[in-house]
Amino acid sequence: MQPVETADTTLDRVKLPLTFDVPKLQEEVKALQLYSYIYYDVLPLRSPAHMVDPSLPIPPPADDYADGSWTEWLDTELMKKSPYLTSVVDYFKAHTDVTLVRLLRLAPQATVREHTDPTLGLHIEKSVIRLTIPVFTNDQVEFYLNNEIVPLKAGECWYLRLTDPHRINNNSEVERINLTIDMIPNDWVRGMINGVGI
Repeated sequence: MQPVETADTTLDRVKLPLTFDVPKLQEEVKALQLYSYIYYDVLPLRSPAHMVDPSLPIPPPADDYADGSWTEWLDTELMKKSPYLTSVVDYFKAHTDVTLVRLLRLAPQATVREHTDPTLGLHIEKSVIRLTIPVFTNDQVEFYLNNEIVPLKAGECWYLRLTDPHRINNNSEVERINLTIDMIPNDWVRGMINGVGI
């Protein structure tokens, strides 16, 4: 696909032409020996450098934290234990700057109330975008974006315009886990998002 300088920012959801190995994703997430939690949990796989290595200096306050350039980013120990998750993230790192990477866990029968993330949209200047790869999910997990369900399936990769209102209902008896990868949009990222849409 040829990169383009602009992307269609009117789309609030795009299923990207990428899929990842679900058994490998699930095996590595299980191997992290996840602890119990209530309601919602976040496991960092890539974080600001000084949070990964406390010997590194804390960066000075930034005028704008939205674009991710205010700090260096490093893989955490959890990421280093997970070669397949690392390879997924490395695919994107080969094309653009990857910032925050996390596993987001939502407990059975839990909800995330409707909210917006003001800097997570391709149409926002100096923003990052977030790609979502479901790891553990099922048909009873409902992700609403602009009051419409996004049909997220395990192993798929989605761009969601999270500056728009979104909420989640996990109506099932098992936890939902998504891998989220934040990155600085460039021509490659815009071209990938612009190339497909539903």
